[in-house]
Amino acid sequence: LMLLDVSMPVMDGLEALPLVLEASPGTRVVMYSGFQEQGLAHRALDLGASVFLEKSSSLDTLADELVAVLSTPAVPSPRAGEPEAALDVADAEDADDADAAVLRQHLERFREVFDDAAIGMATVTLAGRLVRANAALAELLGRSTGELVGTTYAEVAGVASDRVGVVIEDLLEGRSRVVQVEHEVDVAAGPRRVVATLAPVLDTLGRPLYLFLQLQDVTAQRAAEEGLSLSEAKFRMLVGAVEDYAIFMLSPTGHVESWNAGAQRINGYLEEEILGQHFRVFYPLELQESRHPEHELEVALREGHYEEEGWRIRRDGTRFWANVLITAVHDTDGRHVGFAKVTRDSSERRVMAEERERAAAALAEANEQLQHAADDQAHFLAVTAHELRTPVGVLAGTAEMLQQHWEVLEEEEREELLEGMTNSSTRLRRLLTDLLTASRLQSSKLELNLKEVDAARVAEVAVATIRRLHPDAEIVLEAETGLIVSGDADRLAQAVDNLVGNGLRHGASPVRVEVRRAADDRVEIAVSDAGGGVPEEMRERLFDRFATGRSHGGTGLGLYIVRQLARSHGGDATYRPAGPGQTASGEFVVSLPLATATV
Repeated sequence: LMLLDVSMPVMDGLEALPLVLEASPGTRVVMYSGFQEQGLAHRALDLGASVFLEKSSSLDTLADELVAVLSTPAVPSPRAGEPEAALDVADAEDADDADAAVLRQHLERFREVFDDAAIGMATVTLAGRLVRANAALAELLGRSTGELVGTTYAEVAGVASDRVGVVIEDLLEGRSRVVQVEHEVDVAAGPRRVVATLAPVLDTLGRPLYLFLQLQDVTAQRAAEEGLSLSEAKFRMLVGAVEDYAIFMLSPTGHVESWNAGAQRINGYLEEEILGQHFRVFYPLELQESRHPEHELEVALREGHYEEEGWRIRRDGTRFWANVLITAVHDTDGRHVGFAKVTRDSSERRVMAEERERAAAALAEANEQLQHAADDQAHFLAVTAHELRTPVGVLAGTAEMLQQHWEVLEEEEREELLEGMTNSSTRLRRLLTDLLTASRLQSSKLELNLKEVDAARVAEVAVATIRRLHPDAEIVLEAETGLIVSGDADRLAQAVDNLVGNGLRHGASPVRVEVRRAADDRVEIAVSDAGGGVPEEMRERLFDRFATGRSHGGTGLGLYIVRQLARSHGGDATYRPAGPGQTASGEFVVSLPLATATV
């Protein structure tokens, strides 16, 4: 009689049974096991065991069974395939014992969980042979549960037996409490990727009784992980190759964790220089002091993202205008793991936008100036037409009267009418001269006949001409002689004529003309009158083209021509209002450089 345990360290009972019977056919073999599995009992009986007993049986039952075996002839057991040959704990003689009932209940529930589990499970002998398997394991390996019982895991899974042996040895020697092995299995449906988990089941003394196997199909998971890994690798390659955008990751505290080529190009830092630094180094000092970088992260975490445009600092200290997007990043469990930051150098776009704004402003200003010019031109045409109408009307009316009534008019009347015609023609000539001069000044085509002339003589000629035209006007000339200027005498006289005419038209007699020496070797020709002076609101546009008074008319070219003629001679024309305590109304001054130092 021989008692074999299904689970033994070197060779399990099912493996040893055929060898025992081959060596001693008459030996009665009792298979003893802690596993209750119908297929295991059939397997043991098929191999020639006389009886299959469970370790959960009572000692009395065990003794009776051993006696019964010894009482029977030593022939192979004919009970192959008869499950009732395996004794169940439920048939134990002490079934009424309360402890046995509780144990039976626990065993039944364990079997239910074991059999119905969605993950492949099996109990394995210490030599690596399966003695119980559930439906999930059978389905995964493409076999029935009956086919699995009695086979080794190496056989059914296609794993090298020495590899399985090393794993079992680690468990039995206590070097590992749990071992996981990932490998492929070839089944009819195709190769599958599985994770096998082995753990020893210990007795009350801490010795291994058998092994518990759990097999999980991770084919889809590994395929997804491989796809994700490939996708992540491609994404990293893509991000790393992008040079137009700085794309990098920040830790939850704002420290740089990754760096791409675009970040290096835009910010100027090498990867080894910037990794681990806080991203506030990209911000101007005033933004760092106000904790603006931290504010960006707070908003991004609260709102999901943060976007702005502003100044950033490169490694070399230069500034650039950046478009910044910060996005909070969470893992699959919703935990915050950091921030993704994308920065674009928008300096060129900002410059272009500023240039567009400046161009738009310049265009608007030009349009405004054109509108002013058009308005001034329209006003000028209306004023010119009015200014021409009066002398032309006088000339036409006087000529008609002289033609029709020459014979009846007295000599004195004829002379008076002719004098009126002369004055009107002079007025027309002056008007046309101003128009022609203004046109040439505007087009920079005015030619000057420059000579050294005495400023006093120029003033005398101009005043004499005006006195003839305005015999009733009081014009006072005070001129210091010997003040030589380089100029066109006719044009300078025209300037004096315009200033005196302006005083007679808009001011009151007497009109005073003074030629004097000023500081810095300059000559001043000053014209003033006894009027009320120029209103303050008109002074800014006093020398502009077409600027006219409210009530006295005129083309608005006189003072404009004075200033332009003065500037063409290297001087200028200004208006000086009367100072505090002065009785004069102010004066118009033409300032010219001296041609020769005068003693």
